[in-house]
Amino acid sequence: GFSVWKLIRYIKEELLIVLGTSSSESVLPRIMAKLENLGCEKSTVGLVVPTGYSFNLDGTSIYLTMASIFVAQAAGIDMPLSQQILMMLTLMLTSKGVAGVPRAALVVLTATLGQFNLPIEGAAILLGIDQVMDMGRTAVNVMGNCISTAVVARWEGVFDDEKMKAFVAGTNRFSLHKASGYFHSASCSGAG
Repeated sequence: GFSVWKLIRYIKEELLIVLGTSSSESVLPRIMAKLENLGCEKSTVGLVVPTGYSFNLDGTSIYLTMASIFVAQAAGIDMPLSQQILMMLTLMLTSKGVAGVPRAALVVLTATLGQFNLPIEGAAILLGIDQVMDMGRTAVNVMGNCISTAVVARWEGVFDDEKMKAFVAGTNRFSLHKASGYFHSASCSGAG
């Protein structure tokens, strides 16, 4: 069967790059090639992964919601469950604008704190750990996009079970040399 832990092990190099750069775009071609190697059809990968990079920001949404609740608790403000749910839904929508913009989540957080009458000074408290949190939320975003691509491929019936079985067995290894055309245009375009 499919194991999330094995998938994480499979994309560990990309996750390390993401942790170092705080940018999911730095691994986009590799993620696409690896998901295709895993058994996802190329057309599914080509649609779901780039769309997910813009709209499936799990890590960002989780962070923004938890950070907002933290600020409320630090300020001693009791928020009813209905307001917490409304804030979560607001953050799920507003977080879509942070893709590709480093530290943009802090701007969204500050705006949301003001909208819900929470002290915006709370964002300043979180500024000290934002770099570390940005690495974590970007890694969660990448993992969420990989998992969702596999789920959509399976759902659409275009998932190659034989490649997946080989992956689980450890016989399906990823090779950049065998990867499809995701790297060709970048490496062969040449400057000058």
